[in-house]
Amino acid sequence: MQAVSPTQNLNSSVIRPSKPRRFHQLTRSFIRCVYHNDSVHFPNGVGLNRADWQSSCAILSSKVFSQDQGSGDKSTAPSNSDHLAAAVNGHKTSIDLNLVPIEKNNKPQPPTQKPLTITDLSPAPMHGSQLRVAYQGVPGAYSEAAAGKAYPNCEAIPCDQFEVAFQAVELWIADRAVLPVENSLGGSIHRNYDLLLRHRLHIVGEVQLPVHHCLLALPGVRKEYLARVISHPQALSQCEHTLTKLGLNVTREAVDDTAGAAEYIAANNLRDTAAIASARAAELYGLQILADGIQDDSSNVTRFVMLAREPIIPRTDRPFKTSIVFAHDKGTSVLFKVLSAFAFRNISLTKIESRPHRNRPIRLVDDANVGTAKHFEYMFYVDFEASMAEVRAQNALAEVQEFTSFLRVLGSYPMDMTPWCPSSG
Repeated sequence: MQAVSPTQNLNSSVIRPSKPRRFHQLTRSFIRCVYHNDSVHFPNGVGLNRADWQSSCAILSSKVFSQDQGSGDKSTAPSNSDHLAAAVNGHKTSIDLNLVPIEKNNKPQPPTQKPLTITDLSPAPMHGSQLRVAYQGVPGAYSEAAAGKAYPNCEAIPCDQFEVAFQAVELWIADRAVLPVENSLGGSIHRNYDLLLRHRLHIVGEVQLPVHHCLLALPGVRKEYLARVISHPQALSQCEHTLTKLGLNVTREAVDDTAGAAEYIAANNLRDTAAIASARAAELYGLQILADGIQDDSSNVTRFVMLAREPIIPRTDRPFKTSIVFAHDKGTSVLFKVLSAFAFRNISLTKIESRPHRNRPIRLVDDANVGTAKHFEYMFYVDFEASMAEVRAQNALAEVQEFTSFLRVLGSYPMDMTPWCPSSG
């Protein structure tokens, strides 16, 4: 068979192969020419880089196979056409050009790849559908109930420690984490405030959950025979006065979570121990309720925050809350200036919490650093009612940044506006 020079005009009528092997011979000749740095010229000024080589091969293959189909060899035409479409459209074949279809007879060929549909562009599951949500505790914990309220129909993932819940989201084991940050009776959960600063997760929402505590024990156990009560430290503090009124002469021991205390009693058959937990925990672990609603205040509520790897886009069409943390090293007057930045712009603060600076807990006042006047260094956590999409919030933080040595936005997120209903069991 007569060899074809790569410098021939590929659009001429010289190429008239009658069998598919003609294409492979031409391709091998062409590849050999390119990789030996021979001078190659094409009508449209194609150069010697890889992209131009792929384009030229695609043009060559399209013309060879299109003329094969018109040569009258009907037995091989369909398979050749399929081979060309696979090669040009990027499917894995003997020649993977990863290019778009080539026109034949000046008419565009229909694509063989499936086009994108609206399903391919659908956003993530809405409001918890199919989401994996990490919480601290075991099934029956209040955090599990908060996760279900924040993300209905989610897959709740229990974690034995708060730290594990943070890491579960960071390592893509969970999509969200729902963790408590404060209680109306017990105050702030300082451990989670420290973890918010240590990890790089973002607050994307909040949920407020009424808490209804129960005193649980094994079936048949009477209150008079109890020697101790175990529960989470927050739950013990929320029921302190009620336990005294019940006349229980018991020791109080803290454990990791409320439902975990109920599970521990059931697993070890402890007949002298009671747990403070939810009614659902009693149902899950086969315990009886000795006393219902033992929290010191019926308006007992815990605030949870939802954490994610990425922040949400702030909006102004509904009430938003923003959480920040900052530090300063220029004395107490800076705190007044920071708070004034919000007051002058009519931004309401809903919370301010101070935590000792871990890396620099003590500040020496004396210039010589040998004096006796020593002050604690603090990190300040502030929540205010404004969205970062508002100009006034942006200006307030710009002013705060002038007076602080450290400033970080933990999240700007929608406020929980669900109607308030005290716990009723």
